[in-house]
Amino acid sequence: MIKEVKGDILLTEAQAIAHGIAPHDHFDSGLALSLRENYPAMAKDFRHFCKLQNPSSGEVWMWGTVNNKRIFNLMTQEPAKGFNGHPGEATLHNVNNSLKNLEKMVKKEGIKSLALPKLATGYGKLEWEDVLPLIEKRLGNLDIPIYIYSTYAKGEKAAE
Repeated sequence: MIKEVKGDILLTEAQAIAHGIAPHDHFDSGLALSLRENYPAMAKDFRHFCKLQNPSSGEVWMWGTVNNKRIFNLMTQEPAKGFNGHPGEATLHNVNNSLKNLEKMVKKEGIKSLALPKLATGYGKLEWEDVLPLIEKRLGNLDIPIYIYSTYAKGEKAAE
């Protein structure tokens, strides 16, 4: 079940949050920055993962908290050009591959509920009308609640 909600995704009661980033991302803008501020160990662990694995766009990296919350980092964007460069834009190909990998991981990990923003439409610069059908195709058959935070409202808990 996919439901669009208004609120602050950081206040979700969903077991997992999925969001878009780039390989070797610095987590310095948008939702990624908020997640880094709330979970500084995640950004550090991601840097370590990237040094060891050198991930590609389209992959997913999962990080877990001590309270069993999962953060799925979907590499929807192209990597930055150079070490200090800004990540590239997202592509529908990368979004589709990330969602396909997310679907497998949600099943494997036994995730009971998932929250995500309007994936790849902010810094990724894709159109929501192009991304939503991919989410519906890849995640719509999962038998769990999926909350899409389509309207951000800082500090406001969504009606999930």
